[in-house]
Amino acid sequence: MERDNMMHGARSALNTNTDIRAWAENYLKERTREENSSLSDDEFEKYWKYHKPEIIHAGAAEAMQAYKERPR
Repeated sequence: MERDNMMHGARSALNTNTDIRAWAENYLKERTREENSSLSDDEFEKYWKYHKPEIIHAGAAEAMQAYKERPR
């Protein structure tokens, strides 16, 4: 339940602040790219296009935490 509340809060923050959303999407895209390093650039872009919504939904809390901890 706590994880769901954190995810909901993080998703709300991403939906209201476009700068944070762009940072979080880039963070999650880079992390996903590292996890799928065997894919070519074209293959990865196709993968990202279709899996982006679920990746961002699942990684919203992690991305918000990384955003708060980023070096300024």
